[in-house]
Amino acid sequence: MNTMQANPPTAKEIWNGIAGQNWVEAQVLLDSMFKRFEDVIVTGCLEQGARHVLDVGCGTGATTLAVADRLRGAGGCTGIDISDPMIELARKRAVQSGSSADFICADAEDHPLGVARYDRIVSRFGVMFFRDPVRAFANLRRASAAGAQLAVIAWRDPAENPFMTGAEAAVRPLLPEALAAALQPTGQFAFADENLVRGILRDSGWSGVTMTPLDIACSLPENQLETWLTRLGPLGRLLPELDPVHRAAVIDAARSAYAPYTAGGTVRFTAACWAIGGENV
Repeated sequence: MNTMQANPPTAKEIWNGIAGQNWVEAQVLLDSMFKRFEDVIVTGCLEQGARHVLDVGCGTGATTLAVADRLRGAGGCTGIDISDPMIELARKRAVQSGSSADFICADAEDHPLGVARYDRIVSRFGVMFFRDPVRAFANLRRASAAGAQLAVIAWRDPAENPFMTGAEAAVRPLLPEALAAALQPTGQFAFADENLVRGILRDSGWSGVTMTPLDIACSLPENQLETWLTRLGPLGRLLPELDPVHRAAVIDAARSAYAPYTAGGTVRFTAACWAIGGENV
């Protein structure tokens, strides 16, 4: 068995390493699983009449491309993400589809995004990993025009998302302490605490903050479950650290955790999230 590095990797290192590449390879699966969140974001843009949209943590570009497609001729959408491999794929998808969407590979926390440029800031699970979230949201507000709307989606508490945490709980007893610690549900659930998020947005200058529970039914084909297990999330990053025998045992234990969600060749679960809103006044 290998040993994991002593210092936890930064978000930039994670998303430009194996995690970013895994997300690129699982792009079709992820886009399908989370399509209903994309629909929520697109609908919000249309209802506001947004014309200049920034998609934060855009990943491989599904939401950016969808917004740009719906605004075609009346506006546009820019996606920003810290991951080189994901942005590379997003740009290829834009070219292949003839989309007007454009993409920036940079950290939205400190990248110069312009002043008063965007009238809507959106994100599908892309704002939970900032080193300094107050600084990040202040930078996003600086790039927002007067009256611009913030509309981002983030995960609620891990306890409300057993599908997202069940595999890690099942395999933790099989792992050495150092590796088990890497499975703690942190990063993606960093915005679970309502009071914390309200404080971040208040301190970064956003007004009229709203946090509305959003529960979305999601699914994936059962034959794609192993891709989900072995390529995505903290477990996907950990598996290369294990020898083949240990890895197989961990995958079997993780797969068993999804039995309650599986029927008729489909894996179904409910994603418990926050729809977070705000305004730049």
